[in-house]
Amino acid sequence: TVPHRWAGVYVRRGQFLTVQNVFIFLFRCVGGNIVLLIQAFRKKFIIPEFDEFTQKIDEIYNTVQNQNDGKVADYIPQLAKFSPELWGVSLCTVDGQRHSVGDTKQPFCLQSCVKPLQYAIAIHEAGTEAVHRYVGKEPSGLKFNMLSLDDEGPHNPMVNAGAIVISSLIKVNSWSLVCFVKKMAGHEYVGFSNATFQSEKETGDRNFALGYYMKEKKCFPPGADMIDSLDFYFQLCSIEVTCRSGSIMAATLANGGICPITGERVLSAEAVRNTLSLMHSCGMYDFSGQMAFHVGLPAKSGVSGAILLVIPNVMGVMCWSPPLDRVGNSVRGIHFCQELVSLFNFHNYDNLRHFVKKQDPRRQDGGDWNNSVSNLMFAAYTGDVSALRRIAMSSMDMDLKDYDSRTALHIAAAEGHIDVVRFLTDTCKVNPFIEDRWGNLPVDDAMQFEHEEVVKVLKDYQQSCRQQKTQLTEAAHSPKLDAIDGML
Repeated sequence: TVPHRWAGVYVRRGQFLTVQNVFIFLFRCVGGNIVLLIQAFRKKFIIPEFDEFTQKIDEIYNTVQNQNDGKVADYIPQLAKFSPELWGVSLCTVDGQRHSVGDTKQPFCLQSCVKPLQYAIAIHEAGTEAVHRYVGKEPSGLKFNMLSLDDEGPHNPMVNAGAIVISSLIKVNSWSLVCFVKKMAGHEYVGFSNATFQSEKETGDRNFALGYYMKEKKCFPPGADMIDSLDFYFQLCSIEVTCRSGSIMAATLANGGICPITGERVLSAEAVRNTLSLMHSCGMYDFSGQMAFHVGLPAKSGVSGAILLVIPNVMGVMCWSPPLDRVGNSVRGIHFCQELVSLFNFHNYDNLRHFVKKQDPRRQDGGDWNNSVSNLMFAAYTGDVSALRRIAMSSMDMDLKDYDSRTALHIAAAEGHIDVVRFLTDTCKVNPFIEDRWGNLPVDDAMQFEHEEVVKVLKDYQQSCRQQKTQLTEAAHSPKLDAIDGML
């Protein structure tokens, strides 16, 4: 359809279409995504300011790109062929918002990142009780490929021994499982590397040893063929994805088993809950405890350099960079996860109301912001220090301005609320040099309304800020100095 003129008609192959028909055509195009579009217009997404969020993701990506430590895995010949310079990050939210940066279209093998997927599929098919009759739930405390079992068999599904047993429990063939994984990836790229599969078989002596050891200990279900299970396991490790398709798989786990791209339920809620629990405690090889402590999110790594990260009910992330640390995790991937949680309050145990040093991209702007300003100003006006303390603990900027560019300190100074002024200056360290629309500072308001005690407190606080700047100038340039420069 070619626009002829905006006058109610369009030309198409010599025929006239009315505006009504054009809108019918457009509605048919977007009809399946109408809910998504409404969410977008109303900013009802899980991350409402997505552009700002992705800008920060790009900044983290660029920072981490300078990390050059680690070594590309070479014990599987196919893995050694990847350049150590490759580095990509993709994310997909539970709403279907997506962002990619770097080498995100390059296929790579899942390797151990397939373990949570095959476990989730086994739980989805057979249920928790049937699966954990053969595989435990505890971290092993040992390397992922150690010839070691607990009293009841493999320690958990995230180590090689457990994944091999899980392979014997899955009833579908490799092609059906690839189709299952493709559903998790929203029918985006999922492939298979036969060369990697052959390399796995030729260099998998430790896995064969594990298989025979478990066969001797009768760890496999009745009727299972150990060699077939190993073969199936090698095939699963050789499944290929990209960062983009892998992030959708992670988002499916974040979304309770429903693919956010297609809306199709792929996994049961039980399977997802169990999978995320084990990823959190066992998913990062010998780094699992450190990951749980510092990042606090379910994740699984693979020796191809992939890290599958899940932020439950928010998004899934796939990082990929081939250079690995001494325990087999992607150096850049680990660094990215740590930086992500240092900036945003995504850690499972970050308090969403009282963790003041982190940003929450899930917060809604607009009406919520107006309410926040109103609550802040009303508490300052009424002298309610308890309310101000609650507001400060919710990580709100205590220097927010109203429509007249007046801050809470302006209001409290004008009203003569000395306790509020002391709280804002001594505890919140607000900026006393902000001017309102008429060019007045908070101390000017206190002087105008003859609140002498407030005037003294504010003048002392201003002098303290100036002295602190002078001391920092004499010492060295620092972030604190930048902050005070902004105040002055």
